Amino acid sequence: MTHDPDEIENEPDSECVGSPAPATSDGLPPLREVIRRHGLNARKSLSQNFILDLNLTRRIARAAGPLAGNTVVEVGPGPGGLTRGLLIEGAARVIAIERDARCGAALNEISDVYPGRLDVHLADALDADWPKLIGNDTGETIIVANLPYAIATLLLVGWLETEPWPPWYARMALMFQKEVADRIVAQPGTKAYGRLAVLCQWRSEPKVVMRLKPEAFTPPPKVSSSVVLFTPRVDPTPAASVKTLARVTAAAFGQRRKMLRQSLKTLTPMPELLLDKCSIDPRARAEDLTVQQFAELAVAYDGGPA
Repeated sequence: MTHDPDEIENEPDSECVGSPAPATSDGLPPLREVIRRHGLNARKSLSQNFILDLNLTRRIARAAGPLAGNTVVEVGPGPGGLTRGLLIEGAARVIAIERDARCGAALNEISDVYPGRLDVHLADALDADWPKLIGNDTGETIIVANLPYAIATLLLVGWLETEPWPPWYARMALMFQKEVADRIVAQPGTKAYGRLAVLCQWRSEPKVVMRLKPEAFTPPPKVSSSVVLFTPRVDPTPAASVKTLARVTAAAFGQRRKMLRQSLKTLTPMPELLLDKCSIDPRARAEDLTVQQFAELAVAYDGGPA
C-alpha cells in the first residue's frame, strides 16, 4: 500500500521568539536565538535555507527510518536544526559536514550537550572521504540532509555512483527542490523523466516521503521542497557498469527529441546494431525506454548479453 507524502505548510515555529528565549526539549536554546546570537544570517551564495521548527526537523529525522544504534551523515547542518532532530530521535552518532565556518560554534554547543555523539567537520562535502569519516562504526550508516540546493544533484549522483556496490550507506533521506525530486521519481513517457531518474531508479528505490512549502524555511525559498527516501538495490538488474550507463543516457537524452537511431550516434556509429541486440525499436525516443532497457543497452555496449 502506498501513502501520500506528508505535506507541511505554514506551520508556526514551535519556538518562542524573543530574548532571552526558553530552552527547548533538548535543553538548547531555540534556533532563532542561536542564529541571532551567532550572527548566522542565511547566505544565498551557500544555498542556505534553515528549518527552525524542531518538531519538523524531528519528523524529517523519523522519515529516514530507525536511527537508534546507527550513524548518520548530515551535509549542510547550518545552525543545527536537523542535527538536533537526529540526535533527539536517537542517532548514535552524527557526522556533520559544514562548509560555513560561522556555524562551527553553534554546532559545537550541540556537541557539548551530546558528548561523543556529534562530530563536526568544517569542510566541503564534495571533497569528503566518506568511509574514512565513518571509520569502524557499527550499525547502519544513513545519509540525512537538507542539502544545499546548488550541489544537491552533484552529491546525489556521487553517492549513487559509489563503487563498490552495495554502498557504504544503508539508505538516504534527502531534501531537494520539488522539481528535482519530481525528476528523481519520474516515470518513462513523462517530461521529467531523464538521466537522473534512470540512475536513481536503477540503483535504488526512491520515494517522496514529505513535501514542504516555502514557508517551512527561513528565509523562504521561491519553490517548494520534497524529502526523498532512497533505499539502495543490493543487486541492480541488469548488472551494468554505472559509468557506461551514464554514457548511454547522456547520448540518449542529449538529443531527447530525436529517435534513438540518431541520438545514439554520439555513442556508436551503428546505433541500429546496439538497439537490435536489445530488441529496442530504433524509432523510439529516450523517454520511451524503461530503466531496465537503458541498463540492457549499457550491458550490450560493453559486449555482454542484452
